Amino acid sequence: MKRSFIREILENINPNTISFAGGLPSANLFPLTQLEESSRKVLNDSSSLQYGTSSGYEKLKEKIAQLYTDDGFTTKPSNILITSGSQQALDIISRYYSNSSITIEKPSYLGAMNIFRLNNLDMQSISLNSSFYDKETFDNSIMDTKLAYLIPDFQNPTGFTYNSKQRKEISNTIKKNNAILIEDAPYSKLYFENEFESISKFLPNNSYHLGSFSKILSPGLRIGWIRASEDLLEPLIAYKEAMDLHTSTLGQHILNDYLENNENFNMHKEKIRRVYKKKLQIFTAYLNEILPEFIYEKPKGGMFIYGRLNHVNTSALVQKCLNKGVVFVPGNEFYDNNNNQSEIRFNFTHSTSSQIYNGLKLIKEIIKEGELCKAS
Repeated sequence: MKRSFIREILENINPNTISFAGGLPSANLFPLTQLEESSRKVLNDSSSLQYGTSSGYEKLKEKIAQLYTDDGFTTKPSNILITSGSQQALDIISRYYSNSSITIEKPSYLGAMNIFRLNNLDMQSISLNSSFYDKETFDNSIMDTKLAYLIPDFQNPTGFTYNSKQRKEISNTIKKNNAILIEDAPYSKLYFENEFESISKFLPNNSYHLGSFSKILSPGLRIGWIRASEDLLEPLIAYKEAMDLHTSTLGQHILNDYLENNENFNMHKEKIRRVYKKKLQIFTAYLNEILPEFIYEKPKGGMFIYGRLNHVNTSALVQKCLNKGVVFVPGNEFYDNNNNQSEIRFNFTHSTSSQIYNGLKLIKEIIKEGELCKAS
């Protein structure tokens, strides 16, 4: 078991480092005033500081269930399990399915792969690129594993989004094999053009749909959830109890009060989408100007730009960049066998325009410096 590259990087950079590494939201967009008001209000009630139930604060579960129902995916509070971020949701599910096999994307979210390794899940990978997933391999793999982990919306790291046809194909394959889908959806509301229906909507009894307020509100609240049938959720509660008894009661109460004003929340999401779309335009404009050799497809939402620098060893490059005050995530971190040398994931949501420009200029200068960055 190795540590997450991104978490290590975050611990070893200073305030002057330009970081394109973590999936950090823009701190300028946190609704500080509204959350402060909600915090003051809930602290007048001592129950916000008391132990809570393992499945989560009922009023908050009701609101999350309503968000699904409003999207056309009928959901009850009993279909929701509140977790300490969607990372814990992944861990709970993985512990339940420990020592099994699982079908994942290639490349995939490194935090999920670390959890799967920790729980002895044998990973079978299907390839992604900017326009397709390997359907034949997916279909064959599911026949064997009966369990899949996918990030259908603005996938981490590639930014790939499954279209409506592909979502139906996947749901049909899951049903045909009586398999289970773990659908990780932290970026689904960060769309710049179109919002797609979740795959889980077509698989209400064969899926875990993972959500989080980390990307659309605040990661510091550490509140995520699992949406699943009651039969699928029931055995998970014992794992949740063993981990932490319950997710922070205070955080849940604050979030519940904030969500009382649905109009404010909708306006907040619209603002995030507007600002992040602009940040993407800025980042890609500077990429095209400064690093025209970087090959990528412009994502239509999410937080990441993914691509490759042919003939550049990006793992060697990032070490040299870190010494000069700029950092990104090399692509090999997103592969189970760590054998990719030329790919890069950039986060575009956290940095300012000047930081983006200066950071990319530094990377360009370091690439020009010499042979140490050349891929073999």
